[in-house]
Amino acid sequence: MLPPPEPAVTRTPDALVLGAGPNGLVAAVNLARAGLSVLVLEAEPTPGGAVRTRETTLPGFHHDLGAAFFPFGQVSPAFVPLDLPGAGLVWRHSPIDSAHPAPDGTCASISRDAALTAASLGPDAAPWQRIATWHARTRDRMLDALLSTLPALGPMLRFGPLNLLRLAQVALSSGRGFATRTFRTEAARRMLPGLALHTDVGPDDPCGAIVGFMLAVLASSAGFPVPEGGAGSITRALIHRLEEKGGTLRCNARVTEILVRQNRAVAVRLATGEEIPAGRAIIADLAAPTLFLDLLPEPHVPDRIRRAMRRFPHGFGTFKIDWALDAAVPWRHEDAARAAVIHAGDSLDDLSTFTRQVRSGALPDNPYLVIGQQSVPDPTRAPPGRHTLWAYSRVPSSLAGGWQASREAFADRIEQRIEQLAPGFRSHILARALWSPPDLQAINANLIGGDLGGGSADIRHQLFFRPVFPWFRHRTPVRGLYLGSSYAHPGAGVHGACGRNAALAALHDL
Repeated sequence: MLPPPEPAVTRTPDALVLGAGPNGLVAAVNLARAGLSVLVLEAEPTPGGAVRTRETTLPGFHHDLGAAFFPFGQVSPAFVPLDLPGAGLVWRHSPIDSAHPAPDGTCASISRDAALTAASLGPDAAPWQRIATWHARTRDRMLDALLSTLPALGPMLRFGPLNLLRLAQVALSSGRGFATRTFRTEAARRMLPGLALHTDVGPDDPCGAIVGFMLAVLASSAGFPVPEGGAGSITRALIHRLEEKGGTLRCNARVTEILVRQNRAVAVRLATGEEIPAGRAIIADLAAPTLFLDLLPEPHVPDRIRRAMRRFPHGFGTFKIDWALDAAVPWRHEDAARAAVIHAGDSLDDLSTFTRQVRSGALPDNPYLVIGQQSVPDPTRAPPGRHTLWAYSRVPSSLAGGWQASREAFADRIEQRIEQLAPGFRSHILARALWSPPDLQAINANLIGGDLGGGSADIRHQLFFRPVFPWFRHRTPVRGLYLGSSYAHPGAGVHGACGRNAALAALHDL
């Protein structure tokens, strides 16, 4: 009779990464490339966080659950060294990157093609071209400066003091102020403030111009590409890079506690009760309030941080719709028909009214919309001759009486808004799937209240104050524990920089 086999020896991973969103996966890849053994723990059944794709409406229609177009995808200093195209990722572009139609028939548009942009902007082509030309010369140095860990003195010096001054002049303006100084037509003036409402920054907010400015200039250079097959293709490419370096991903592994001994994070406890040790570091791709209030033992979190997390400033909620269509959207303006992304905002005043209504807790009468046409550049998203459509509006996170009672009516209001710009749109709808703020939080716990950005994008909550001063360099008060989510600088966007910077901090400390 053979003796029983000896129990397998499980090696303690050098590093645990909590969360398999893009930031968590980028952190894990950087740690694995540095020679550490890495285990990624993901609470959900599938990895990706807000970068996932699913058939939410009908079979054969592939919809992105969260992020759907990626201005940082091909240019982020966190992604470029990973060579995601070499891991199978294919990017697709539309001729127009960002179109801004209004019911009056005007439509200002931004494209990577300077001639197409000039034709769209007319009398405002010259000032825009000066901005785009400057950005083309400085883009990579700018992104390195803006996406690196603060204070990023080396990248800032490489960007140059004159370029920093020019960017600071934008950053000190409101969206309305910068737009009215720069452009003559209402169509052009609504572009940048409209882009800023990807976050919770309204046209009249002090120091709010920089958000829309950055998205606009990226549209002119990197564009708003989509991954072939869906946003989940980014996640698959990152997992490929992780696994080729020996890293491991484990799903359905919800962390409920971080264990601390002698003020060092040494292990995590799962919802099942299982404890998993971490040999050298833990990086959390998690919401900052969740990390500091729920997962860490109270004695290890200073009272000031706990107070700050209880009043953490979240951004607007989000209401999202996926549609399966039997044909392309019949836009009135041809630029919209060829655009990757359409931004529906009638004017600066319309965007200001929208912002006031959302902040007051009301559903907006005339919803501002971000609309993604992924199946235009990527036909694999839908069956032949069919199309997908994706759109969201910013909304209050909660409503009196709850969201369930308002979901269908608000979705109808959004469809009517699109109908104004594309008569006949509703006749092409085969099915739709609705996602209110509670629905979005249910599929990704980091999207608290439907906040897509990991906290408010207001300037008072950025830079050295994200998530809380002085813990803005990805370290936490607990040794060996790092915050690598969009709740840390540089914040929102699928750029992977938060995860990369947290990994670099951990490697520096090791």
